[in-house]
Amino acid sequence: MGEENKKRIEELIAEVQCPKGFKCVDSNSEDFCKAKDCGLKNYVECIEHNPHACKFALRFGGRYYCCCPLRVYLAKGLKK
Repeated sequence: MGEENKKRIEELIAEVQCPKGFKCVDSNSEDFCKAKDCGLKNYVECIEHNPHACKFALRFGGRYYCCCPLRVYLAKGLKK
């Protein structure tokens, strides 16, 4: 991971209060919230088993979308 990506991740961590302890940042962790890019700029589709329990999940049209800026950055920018 490049320095620019690391810096952006640090900026996002400073902005977000994460109830999951930023597990998605740990490169050795498989504990990512499951998400996929859905073509929306500031959202990814949440494909977790229990998405309604997350404070970042928004339900729309029978689907859940994640609005966590860090998770969106990781899913879109780093394909994680």
